[in-house]
Amino acid sequence: MCILASIASAQPRTRPTPTLIIAAERPMAIAERNNLYCAGYVQTSPIDTSNKLVGAVEEQEQFSYSENDVVYINMGTEKGVNVGDMMSVVRPRGKVDTRWTNKNRLGFYVQEVGALEVIRVKQGVSVARIKTSCDNLLLGDLVQPVPVRTSPIFQTRAALDLYAEPTGKARGRLFMARDNQELLGRDQIVYIDLGAEDNVQIGDYLTIFRPLGKRNLDISIDRESAEYRSTGFSTRAGRKSGSTAQGSVVTTAKAKNDRPDRLRKVVGEMVILNVKERTATAVITRTAQEIHTGDWVEVQ
Repeated sequence: MCILASIASAQPRTRPTPTLIIAAERPMAIAERNNLYCAGYVQTSPIDTSNKLVGAVEEQEQFSYSENDVVYINMGTEKGVNVGDMMSVVRPRGKVDTRWTNKNRLGFYVQEVGALEVIRVKQGVSVARIKTSCDNLLLGDLVQPVPVRTSPIFQTRAALDLYAEPTGKARGRLFMARDNQELLGRDQIVYIDLGAEDNVQIGDYLTIFRPLGKRNLDISIDRESAEYRSTGFSTRAGRKSGSTAQGSVVTTAKAKNDRPDRLRKVVGEMVILNVKERTATAVITRTAQEIHTGDWVEVQ
């Protein structure tokens, strides 16, 4: 029995085959956090100005407030407020006046500055804690219901086509960017003059481009030296027209006159996050070079 036991113990044990479990990939949102709930928007419809920040626990020591500060809002039991309610804080900034659009009236810009959570409800007033601050909150900022927003999901797409033909779909202008930025890159929030009236929707992809114009950059060139001008031709002489080069000089401007109008320079791509009456809020997702306010956009 001892010999059999020793032989049995000497035999290799069979180990279970390990199983590799790979978790399913979670869809990746194009915009999250500040780029989703602090993007801001331009609208034409009136905004409710009755509910606002009216005080703060530390208002004797500070005049602007941020995350975890406690504030008071003029909404209490009479307005159906409950502990745990979340509120959005917005700040209307004024009428949008820009030369980068052909529309007569775009509306007014509303900055989204943060979110509150109600922690105590009283008659005529509630106590709230700032949960998120995208900017400093100020007394007088408006309190609104938290908007329900769902970010578009990243899609596997072909490389940005720098020579894509126009689609013929809705075309507009990038007239403004968040924080008044003018030189723009990836993940930055912008506003375009295409809205519900143009049938654009959340999740639409748009190409950002510049039409090729008829002007060149104004570059200063020193006068060329006459020492090596042996043939008498200037190094910057234009091409002469006619089969025997006896016609007028063909200038750069004239050379551009007969080309198709659809020639353009693609500089990036964006996705729409929020649509209002005459405008939309978008995020830049891909760039070929720097993007500027005033660039054109077209629905893909």
